[in-house]
Amino acid sequence: MEIDPAQPLASAPAPAWLRVERDPRGVLTLTLQQAQRFNVLSQAMLQALQAALDQAEQDPGLRVLVLAAEGAAFCAGHDLKAMAAPGLTQPDHLALFQQCTRFMESLQRLPVPVVARVQGLATAAGCQLVAQCDLAVASTEARFATSGIRYGLFCATPAVPLSRNVPAKKALEMLFTGDFIDAQEALAQGLVNRVAPPEELDAVLATLVDSLLAKPKSALAWGKALFYRQREAGAATAYQLAAQTMAVNMMDPAAQEGALAFLQKRAPVWPHSGERSGDGVSGEFTS
Repeated sequence: MEIDPAQPLASAPAPAWLRVERDPRGVLTLTLQQAQRFNVLSQAMLQALQAALDQAEQDPGLRVLVLAAEGAAFCAGHDLKAMAAPGLTQPDHLALFQQCTRFMESLQRLPVPVVARVQGLATAAGCQLVAQCDLAVASTEARFATSGIRYGLFCATPAVPLSRNVPAKKALEMLFTGDFIDAQEALAQGLVNRVAPPEELDAVLATLVDSLLAKPKSALAWGKALFYRQREAGAATAYQLAAQTMAVNMMDPAAQEGALAFLQKRAPVWPHSGERSGDGVSGEFTS
């Protein structure tokens, strides 16, 4: 399925900005396919992505969202050529950044893990997109930069998720210099979770997705929502939110089954799925 933001989702004439694929397990893959334009986050691309996310939110069987891209670049950020067009006003620019912010916040609100598959260049708002995703796997050929400063534009919106992924001094170095870091440095700094050679990237992604699918959907949804809420709170409030979340979670049938499976020394069979967890029952069942 392909999405053209100018048309209803049922129809997708050229140019097709986004390829949408959903497998029977509930894994939705959105692939940016404007490789010749380095998959920039133009207004049209953002509209296509937002339409796909709005539709995904209504899918009760959704389990994991994967963001991928075609070509040499994962995403080269905003469309600077369009942004530099004559006659644009400050409200015009503000509308673009607000549109992008809405999309980024939608990724965080989605009640399933969002995984970036980064095969190439991720710069400016493209680096922001990687940082905004819950998890990320990257090719050894991927490179990352908040490069707006090179063109006189401080990457202010990318700084929001970047500063919540990597240590402050590293984030500021990237923001102040616009210099690139490679995939191994991104891994060391916490911007991505796993790195693999290009030919192994899909296998590494599949392993991560399989691990997520083996976990109860409800627990992941509660956990994701709690994680982002508590991160912005003080420690006392964070603990209060976490305790409330765990108490609600513990009443869920999946948690009841998990505790029982631990006591019976067997793999849990999650309610509504009929699938057994692949993680076994080693370790301790504690908070």
